[in-house]
Amino acid sequence: MSAKCVMVLGTTSGAGKSWLTTALCRHYARMGLKVAPFKAQNMSNNARVVGAGEIGSAQYFQALAARAVPDVRMNPLLLKPERDTHSQVVLMGQVDEALSKMAWRGRSASVWPVIARALDELIAENDVVVIEGAGSPAEINLSGGDIVNMRVARHANAACLLVTDIDRGGAFAHLYGTWALLPEPERALIKGYVLNKFRGDAGLLAPAPEMLEQLTGVPTVATLPMWWQHGLPEEDGVFDDRSTARGAVTTTVAVIAYPRISNLDEFQPLKNIPGVRLLWVRSPSELAGLAPSDWIILPGSKHTSGDLAWLRHQGLDAAVARHAGQGGAVLGICGGLQMLGEALIDTHGIDGNAPGLGLLPLVTLFEPDKTVRHTQACFDIAMAQPVAAANNPWAALAGVQVAGYEIHHGQTQQHAAMAQAGDVARIVLPKGLGWQNGAGNVLGLYLHGLFEDPAALQALFGARLNGPVPTLDSVFDGLADYIAQHFEPGVLSALIA
Repeated sequence: MSAKCVMVLGTTSGAGKSWLTTALCRHYARMGLKVAPFKAQNMSNNARVVGAGEIGSAQYFQALAARAVPDVRMNPLLLKPERDTHSQVVLMGQVDEALSKMAWRGRSASVWPVIARALDELIAENDVVVIEGAGSPAEINLSGGDIVNMRVARHANAACLLVTDIDRGGAFAHLYGTWALLPEPERALIKGYVLNKFRGDAGLLAPAPEMLEQLTGVPTVATLPMWWQHGLPEEDGVFDDRSTARGAVTTTVAVIAYPRISNLDEFQPLKNIPGVRLLWVRSPSELAGLAPSDWIILPGSKHTSGDLAWLRHQGLDAAVARHAGQGGAVLGICGGLQMLGEALIDTHGIDGNAPGLGLLPLVTLFEPDKTVRHTQACFDIAMAQPVAAANNPWAALAGVQVAGYEIHHGQTQQHAAMAQAGDVARIVLPKGLGWQNGAGNVLGLYLHGLFEDPAALQALFGARLNGPVPTLDSVFDGLADYIAQHFEPGVLSALIA
């Protein structure tokens, strides 16, 4: 095989590259073609386990949309921001400490051969490779070290779509400016403009698309209406800041949105549960009025000690403790589990030392080796004891077999001195994967993906579901239907002709 390559570029971050790439993967897969996604470099703390490595969540979902097995070659370089000026570098699924310490410009030259080889292998094995760019291809300060946009497009001779977020305003200037800053050989690869997130009467756009085509020779091939509830998590940041629920609100799930939040995409299924309001919290006032039956979730973090310091600075530590003290449900996942303990101990300079929130009698030690694996485990039946199920928000999980994944440096264990004094956390998942306090309302897990597991969702929300929760497969089909409806006839086939 020698695949045809289609590439999705954007005028800015957040223009809609990731979801459009996902939609194209499913569109071409439904044509009976063998399809693979590719993104040379992704900067995101949303990651998924692939074999013994990790790739960006967006490429994981794109692989599933393509009906392909996720592969580290689909995202050979993943940057996981730990601070504003530093990222952990993951190359071909594995943390590379040397690259993590290297300056960006020097790093690009080192990793390009690996990126090119991964892309060439995917091209050789597939009918279509759908490539996602990053940021904007016209960031001329970065063009000399480009390894993710036009260098990839040239290498693959890709037919490129340039997408812009028209809801932000200035869309035609963004499109024209991006095209104008590209050298002529790269302009020739741009085959169509896509206006994304449009609200209103599309007839009012005229004559701008025609004028833009006269200036650049590139047609506008799609105007995509605003679509809030497509079901796919956004690639960057909190995917939807609006506090919404389907039907009357019976439970609020408040997720603490600290600066280095990671793997937030695992909460997307909660948006589909009738009566559940998903709330992203950055201040104590947003937790005011929570009932004990409402949940607070401390999600994953790429810099646990830093996010814990931010949480304290905001005053959220006291708000979380108050909710827990009133019997309210608290769940910590991965970094959130680590925060719930008594202390973070870091003798290797990985994350940092810090006192924890003290809601579980645990201590976390950071180790140089990173745990990255798929995991299946069964919640201990003792979760329903010693408190009555009516007072234990997590009792419904007792005996439930769940599947998920782990990505963490920390290893968590009982606080020895507290255990000797009789304060012992109950183990609810084997091998240190899950812990619960004596009262039963505080639960900490290393397992990501709880709310993506059908058995767990049924146990926690079964009475409210009113039928099956939409599957990822149905989401992918909905995306493909959407672009088939809104692209100009014949464009998507012409891109791979």
